[in-house]
Amino acid sequence: MSVKTTLHLNFRGEARAALEFYQSVFGGDLAVVTYKDAGNLDEPDEADQVMWGQVAAGNGFHVMAYDVPARLAFDRGENSFFASVRGESVEEITGYWEKLSGGATVVQPLGPAGWAPAYGMLKDRFGVVWVLDVVSDYNG
Repeated sequence: MSVKTTLHLNFRGEARAALEFYQSVFGGDLAVVTYKDAGNLDEPDEADQVMWGQVAAGNGFHVMAYDVPARLAFDRGENSFFASVRGESVEEITGYWEKLSGGATVVQPLGPAGWAPAYGMLKDRFGVVWVLDVVSDYNG
């Protein structure tokens, strides 16, 4: 088993620009999946915004980001990041989820998603938002 934590930054329409900037600073590879790419078109105006993106560099730098949909509350100073935990199996992530969920508010129940065998989001009893998922290859 192996677990990896990554800073997950949240934006409102600026995720791609931020990721491109961080790539210019730290190097590495940029990957972006838009809401349109994922077939998640709740708001046609947001089709080209980032549903999931990351910059990963050989020097160890890794950051993830997305554009918070307009239907969700967003305050740049209050919810501008998530702690992301990515594991290798559903069983591993489920174990972390069960422990983190004590006294937590579930934002997205843990379960299968179009991009991962398991994905979930919760705000723990200390107010930290955690995104947990299973490593998955995306071939978009």
